[in-house]
Amino acid sequence: MKETVFTKYHIAAGAKMAEFAGYNMPIEFSGITDEHMTVRNGAGVFDVSHMGEIWVKGPRALDLLQRITTNDVAKLYDGKVQYSCMPNGRGGIVDDILVYRIDAETYLLCVNAANIEKDWAHICREGAAFGMEAGHGKELYNASDEICQLAVQGPLAMKIVQKMCDEPVEQMEYYTFKKMPVAGCDAILSITGYTGSGGCEIYVANEDGDKLWEALWKAGEEFGLKNIGLGARDTLRLEKGFCLYGNDIDDTTSPIEAGLGWITKFVEGKEFIDREAMARLKAEGATRKLVGFKMIDRGIPRHGYTLAAPGGEPIGHVTSGTMSPCMKVGFGLGYVAAEYAKPGTEIAVVIRERQLRAEVVKIPFV
Repeated sequence: MKETVFTKYHIAAGAKMAEFAGYNMPIEFSGITDEHMTVRNGAGVFDVSHMGEIWVKGPRALDLLQRITTNDVAKLYDGKVQYSCMPNGRGGIVDDILVYRIDAETYLLCVNAANIEKDWAHICREGAAFGMEAGHGKELYNASDEICQLAVQGPLAMKIVQKMCDEPVEQMEYYTFKKMPVAGCDAILSITGYTGSGGCEIYVANEDGDKLWEALWKAGEEFGLKNIGLGARDTLRLEKGFCLYGNDIDDTTSPIEAGLGWITKFVEGKEFIDREAMARLKAEGATRKLVGFKMIDRGIPRHGYTLAAPGGEPIGHVTSGTMSPCMKVGFGLGYVAAEYAKPGTEIAVVIRERQLRAEVVKIPFV
């Protein structure tokens, strides 16, 4: 298993560790519910160094990104971040990603840890058609093993991070970033977040990881900063209805089905992979849709459980589900036949051969 720059700190803090995407990662520290509520009400730090970072540079960078992503990269300006996904040519999704525009010929892609090699191969294959070369000093470069990343999340997060910065950062707009020193380290500070509670991500070179870690904990002491594991990261993102690749979206799901039509832009001149198929699906209407649901009966839905109509007919499956620390009720995401996707519709979750009532609701949940 790989380790991040911060693995030693997690072990020293007594984290429950487990393999995730090939890395030895902290799953929980003080307990998922405690960590979850810490981020909702205060501030927590996540080690997200397992995420991948891929550079796309040169005069054809925009052309390539317009081809391989569904969102309109031409709308970006320097310092702006965009959520997007990469279609796979078969109607599914290679990965969902963040696109950072450094300048007109320099972009950074943040990709999911489990998909780094798959994404890199896909980008290199498509880049070759634009005459773009891969490797150190080339237009395409996989820097995933050179960069570490901390996500500081929660309503107090930016007060902590401000103490490590010489320029104002507390009022930065959502989905923007700055290249700037943080704790004396060359960094990218971005405001995206996977918890819906505010905060930022800090990217630095691996060799600066220890310096950043020590400065962050010193700055965060007065605000009660806590370590947060991947368990709470999952419950936090689920309460906000954010998709998780491998659960809610994958190589078999279309962004149209997954409710990601808002990042699928059919603008003139953007001939992205699968454009025709997705335009047809949008026009005709998807036969299944990803929905949020809350339990009416007592029960905890889990990934893979069958979703059924009130009469017992299978209509789909749960993609993500758990007990909500904030709502104190079972809830989740799942694909259902389109006629059952309207909020207010009653469905059933099959748990241990019992049909437990649930209701389709709008997301975010909280």
